Amino acid sequence: MNSENLQTDLSLKTEIKLYYDLYIPENLKKPAPLLIAVHGYGAHKRYMMREAFVVAPENCVIASIQAPHQHYRQTENGYKIGFGWLTDYKSEESVRLHHKFVLEIIEKLAGKEIIDTNKVYLYGFSQACALNFRFAFTFPDAVCGVIGVSGGIPSDLDTNALYKPTNADVLYLYGSTDEFYPLEKFQGFEQKLKNYLPNFQAKLHQAKHEITDEMRDDIKGWLQNLS
Repeated sequence: MNSENLQTDLSLKTEIKLYYDLYIPENLKKPAPLLIAVHGYGAHKRYMMREAFVVAPENCVIASIQAPHQHYRQTENGYKIGFGWLTDYKSEESVRLHHKFVLEIIEKLAGKEIIDTNKVYLYGFSQACALNFRFAFTFPDAVCGVIGVSGGIPSDLDTNALYKPTNADVLYLYGSTDEFYPLEKFQGFEQKLKNYLPNFQAKLHQAKHEITDEMRDDIKGWLQNLS
């Protein structure tokens, strides 16, 4: 084989289906707030819908979106299918897909006059935390609130020319004994966000890499105060 004839990284554009679950309360007062819930690595839309349902205000639409990259993950009961948002290979394409997913959900529900586009909240856990921040910094007027739990921040926060500080309210929660991030790392994330965002709150919890009942109470109260 002559390596001079080898062409690499060619591509074709194709269409994939992106899946989400939608909850619309009975007797909804329209247009309503929208909470977009984004699961972490290895989870799925059903898990994050359950989490969102616990914290969402009464008159709130919930959309739980599912990542496109499926894989098997090992559990105590054998292997189950989980989903992830990012891969190391051309991760910028996965970021753009997440952006497009969120924007189309907002556009679709607004087009049906179900939601108020001035009251859109993003709720992300673990891997989705930095992903949601990337969205909010790229589209600073698209959401009015961002909730990040047990996750990092964009690694290119200081270098990406597309990012702009958002005026959205931001709630950032993390645990003291997280298995994936040492406490010092979280404290560094908090300081960077505090310097970057005008409406920012953070709270340390006695928790591992998880969403605890105390965190749920904080999120629920924060959303109720804003809605």
